[in-house]
Amino acid sequence: MYASTREAELKLVAWSDEDKQRFVEQQFAAQDAYYREHYPGAAFDVVVCDGEDAGRLYVDRWEREIRIMDIAVLPGFQRRGIGSRLLASLIEESEGSGRPLTIHVERMNPALGWYERLGFRQMEDRGVYLLMERPVAS
Repeated sequence: MYASTREAELKLVAWSDEDKQRFVEQQFAAQDAYYREHYPGAAFDVVVCDGEDAGRLYVDRWEREIRIMDIAVLPGFQRRGIGSRLLASLIEESEGSGRPLTIHVERMNPALGWYERLGFRQMEDRGVYLLMERPVAS
């Protein structure tokens, strides 16, 4: 599943399939270790659609905010509204709990405009990533 999130960028490198596989495995292991160390209370969920793994959703629910750590829908399941339903559920949880919803988004991520249309606004510029927040409606 993680490999699908890196497919586009790995098409640009002249590595063998074996080298790409090793790289993806190393990157996933590093990411997983980081998330588990820095987000010990997080939920690491696989998104299932029609009985098939369709994506992943990693969320940590803190006292003052709900942090989307990672949201990814596999290419074969994109454009079916899965991501929209996941975000709608998190927005509903955010509103119901009175906690803003936050996410780090790569500044070149095509989904950035989608997050903005859903009410997320840039809170911090962290170089490659933007910290986005969707405040609770007043």
